[in-house]
Amino acid sequence: MRRVKRKLRAAVTAAAATTLAVGVLGSAAAAQSGPARMPITGTHPAWAIPSARVSAQAVTTGTVAARVYLAGQNQAGLAAYAMAVSTPGNTQYRHYLTPAQVMAEYGPTAGQVSAVRSWLTGADLTVTKVEDEIGGYVEVEGSVQAAARAFGVTFGTFMGPGRQADRAPAQAATAPASVASAVLTVSGLDTATHNMKPADTLPPPGSNYWIAPPCSEYYGQKIAVSEPSAYGQKQPWTNCGYTPRQIRGAYNVTQSGMTGKGQKVAIVDAYASPTMLSDANDYAQVTGDKPFRAGQYTQDLASAFTGTAADECDAQGWYGEESLDVESVHGQAPDANVTYVGAASCSDEDLAAALALVVDNHLASIVSDSWGEPYDQATIVPVYDLIFAAGAAEGIGFFFSAGDNGYESPAEDPSSDQLQVDWPDSSPYVTSVGGTSLAIGPSHNYEFETSWGTVLDPLASGGKSWEFTPPGEYPQYYDGSGGGGVSTAFTQPSYQAGVVPASLATSLPNGTTSPTPMRVVPDVSAVADPSTGFLVGQTTLQPNGTSYAFSLSRIGGTSVACPTFAGIEADAQQAAGHALGFADPAIYQRYGTSAFHDVTDHPFGPGYLAEVRNNYTDPATQTGPLITYLRTLGGDGEGAAALPAVKGYDDSVRP
Repeated sequence: MRRVKRKLRAAVTAAAATTLAVGVLGSAAAAQSGPARMPITGTHPAWAIPSARVSAQAVTTGTVAARVYLAGQNQAGLAAYAMAVSTPGNTQYRHYLTPAQVMAEYGPTAGQVSAVRSWLTGADLTVTKVEDEIGGYVEVEGSVQAAARAFGVTFGTFMGPGRQADRAPAQAATAPASVASAVLTVSGLDTATHNMKPADTLPPPGSNYWIAPPCSEYYGQKIAVSEPSAYGQKQPWTNCGYTPRQIRGAYNVTQSGMTGKGQKVAIVDAYASPTMLSDANDYAQVTGDKPFRAGQYTQDLASAFTGTAADECDAQGWYGEESLDVESVHGQAPDANVTYVGAASCSDEDLAAALALVVDNHLASIVSDSWGEPYDQATIVPVYDLIFAAGAAEGIGFFFSAGDNGYESPAEDPSSDQLQVDWPDSSPYVTSVGGTSLAIGPSHNYEFETSWGTVLDPLASGGKSWEFTPPGEYPQYYDGSGGGGVSTAFTQPSYQAGVVPASLATSLPNGTTSPTPMRVVPDVSAVADPSTGFLVGQTTLQPNGTSYAFSLSRIGGTSVACPTFAGIEADAQQAAGHALGFADPAIYQRYGTSAFHDVTDHPFGPGYLAEVRNNYTDPATQTGPLITYLRTLGGDGEGAAALPAVKGYDDSVRP
């Protein structure tokens, strides 16, 4: 899953809520002179505290570029309608609105836009851009002193999440009471990361990750007879990478006869691979599927891209994400129309703008998003939830990958200092997709599935044993696992009540117990483990270091699971004959039915499952010697971040 690097970070400190967050907290006026003012949600970073202050002096010089997001009308009504139209059995189920109806009922009004503009320009800020649709904003620039006047803050220098000195407001921003109801939140008041620099062209693709031999075409095809035994037997070589055709068979898509015909799927990532369409068509032909028809694949790209360097957003890395997402969706729904929406950068603001584009123009009824970040580093959370709720009202379902490390932890993201779930997948308005290890047999048949949680054990010197694993014991070298856990920000949505055990929904990641059940993720899971990985194709730099060509590789992560599930959702919509919209209420109503497999850590009872895998010393150049590992499956997480998969609902994999 792509990690979101932001140029502007402001940790959200809003109270937990399952309904759409109200943009302005109205409990009391800010304690300052002049007309009454109201604090604005999410504008005081959690890290900007007195103990983290680098200098006692206030910051009074420099410039600020901010976005003041518009709250629109009747947020509570939108939240209620989004759930009603998504819940089978509700009298409003599937009574979706058009974008124009959503805008008229819930979007910002001309009066709100005018009032916000007048407030900001009256404080000597310059309006540089206005977007007046769902997810819209008034963008301004000006001096630090003008921003301090406009938002009623003092700026200071604090040790930010990147372990460097950053400017941030010392308190929550405020707005005049007369305009406060029009304001959802504000971004751009802190400088927690480097500002992005404009780029006129995108960089070329990066190197390929070449698969080292031997490997199997299906689970258990080749056994590592010359390698040491583990858990009392010889283990199979890992697969070379499952094809879409194999996954369609394992998940009963082939048997259903569905192909996604008549459905529209959008994929939102940052940037745009320069060879996407040709790569997708080459991949389809290599794997025995149909390439895209003329006009079946379209792109809607930002007018300019920024922050493309490896130390910023790493555009090259997003090419691989885009390739995986497009090929997975097309592989599971070969007749669906696919629109790729490329954000201008990987910032929270630019990715939100790409999502808003889908909603404001109803580009698709299914949206696949394989990216995220730790919740405490997320900005503009209320804006995302506004977009998701508006999408649900239109019959649009958003699917997000749940992450690749159990609970997010400082081990995966050093700028975070706590165990926590990911964002945006933990929003109560999206479907969170976790990961499994999937065994597919020789006839594309489903053999078994376990939670994705891989532990490595290298071959010991001399090659006669595994370094850490005497027979029957469990290795301790953690590699990766499906994301999930209990949110500390959102209370339990109604669709999870009665399905998610209360003992789980109240068990917070810090070890305390919540008096109120909370949102738990993931909602569903699909193949993700690199040990049972997905075959992907992309134009990459070749081992000679100078030429580029289409190449195949094997990949894993919930970045595989999310577009796989989104493609299958398109097949389900074709079968249903109508848009399914936000899927969670319908998913949870089907809990315990044959619609899902109940995935556990140990599908065959006590004992462990494992595979053997070779890696090149340098996979980019196919340079040896080969490095051999035992990969033990079904251990989701490490230490406090572990998420065990048990019978029934759990936060490792949703059945």
